Amino acid sequence: MSDYGVFDPGTMGSDSVDAGMGGGCAASEPFALRVLGDSMAPEFEHGVIIVVDPSGVVADGSYVVAKHEEEYLFRQIRIEDGRYYLVALQEDHRKIEIDGIGAVVGVVVQRAGRRRSQHKHYL
Repeated sequence: MSDYGVFDPGTMGSDSVDAGMGGGCAASEPFALRVLGDSMAPEFEHGVIIVVDPSGVVADGSYVVAKHEEEYLFRQIRIEDGRYYLVALQEDHRKIEIDGIGAVVGVVVQRAGRRRSQHKHYL
């Protein structure tokens, strides 16, 4: 399983991955992704679907999809002393510093599951 989490742009076969992450969505439209790996467990288990809003407001503690070193990562964003970090919920994953909110592709606004009880909104 991937250490990074959510999306491998190489599987899309498209040059326009950033615009809606290659799913045919406009850059400002929400889109869904499947979580890969366990870096964000237990809140987001492997295989769960998340809905990402590219126009969502980034705040300390938000769950985000961000681009770092040509990879898309699903993490929680932490803002400390004006610096931005991507943090996994699993402690065995490293904290990654990013340049700022410009690296954020979108904010996670919903988690969907197989059962209604697994659905959750993040706003």
